[in-house]
Amino acid sequence: MDSINAQQQEQNRDDLQGAKAIAKITELVKSASTCFFCTALDSGQPFATRPMSVQQIDGQGQLWFLSASDSKKNQELASDPRVQLLFQASAHSDFLSLHGTAAVTTDKAKIKELWQPLLKTWFTDGIDDPRITVIQVRPEGGYYWDTKHGRAVAFAKMAVGAMTGKTLDDSIEGRLKV
Repeated sequence: MDSINAQQQEQNRDDLQGAKAIAKITELVKSASTCFFCTALDSGQPFATRPMSVQQIDGQGQLWFLSASDSKKNQELASDPRVQLLFQASAHSDFLSLHGTAAVTTDKAKIKELWQPLLKTWFTDGIDDPRITVIQVRPEGGYYWDTKHGRAVAFAKMAVGAMTGKTLDDSIEGRLKV
């Protein structure tokens, strides 16, 4: 039985590097769009976590956020730029954990590129609010959990498995190296 479980785990493992890792990151980030943005990773305390919306993911797999210059997050990034981003798009698939390095800038062109009217909730002076900063996260690696054949097939397999009492696992997981 152990060799069957080991074989099943190996079949459900797909480590990705380079362009394939970036493609998987892009796919999962677009399906979730919001993450838990974790900072102060080595503070000796529980790391600081807050929800953040990804404004953009570029062709290199870099994630872009807008943040307030006076936020605790920006203060923490000034001390330690390492971050952990945690994504979940559904209850059964599309999970992603990324780690990387963040850089904070006040690039006005990038702010204009990323701006959306809903952001006025946090930046009351609009696109010209002097508190707006851009956070660029360069992922270095991570881990993902997903489905091999998409949500519809995974749901069908779960339903059949529940009716028959057999595990029809459609999951896939692996390490990501950017």
